[in-house]
Amino acid sequence: MKRRNLLFASSGIAIAALFTRTNTTVAKTNPGQMVTLADGLSGYYVIPSPAGPHPAVIVQMEAFGLNDNIKEICDRLAQKGYAALAPDFYRGETFAYTNVDAAVAKLKTLKDDTAMADVASSLAFLAQRPEVKPATIGTIGFCMGGRLVYLACATHADKLKAGVAFYGGGIAANPDPLGRPALLDRTAEIKAPIMLLYGANDQLIAADEHARIALALSSQKKRYVISVFPEAGHGFLSDRRDSYNQPAAEEAWEMTISFFQRHLA
Repeated sequence: MKRRNLLFASSGIAIAALFTRTNTTVAKTNPGQMVTLADGLSGYYVIPSPAGPHPAVIVQMEAFGLNDNIKEICDRLAQKGYAALAPDFYRGETFAYTNVDAAVAKLKTLKDDTAMADVASSLAFLAQRPEVKPATIGTIGFCMGGRLVYLACATHADKLKAGVAFYGGGIAANPDPLGRPALLDRTAEIKAPIMLLYGANDQLIAADEHARIALALSSQKKRYVISVFPEAGHGFLSDRRDSYNQPAAEEAWEMTISFFQRHLA
């Protein structure tokens, strides 16, 4: 039986010592709801209770769309005290995890400029919300959204204070199998600390891509963490996917919350 809404404890792995231990207290949250972010753009939004103000996290979806998994990520962030907003880049379309071909075909139609405009609309929405601290907004993303985290931290460098990218392919692919431009030439623009999490068994992201990202970030003197989980593959965080890896998921989520606690204080 797959588990959801887990409360994670420390795994004891050495890398976790880089971060502050997470508070396992679950905050009350208001019901999540779809909200209008701009003309033709909606998003899933959930906030902690009481009213705040709270730090906020923009959740950038996988290639499969704004599905229940991404909404659940928002809910889990709200349980940790963050207002969480997931813009719907696909304007209502979602794809089953078994329908990879259709999801990839849709991913190829999403232009970077369009996605970054949607992130800008999300930032503007959060800036107007009384329950949000406008100077403490971060972003997290998965797969397609992991790549967009890197791009967003460059494009919206003055507004994003932290980024976490789960198995984001195409950041430094050479070449990218989906035809997307590499993002390493945007590295100098990044100001926020960024954490990138990968599975060593990810068949979609080659190990040398990790090295190129690390070299680019180090060369530009950026604050970053790259962590690779030896037994994990692509999509290891979600227990809705066949690639779910519980030990890696637990540790990676704890690291994520600790990273946001440190940088969105």
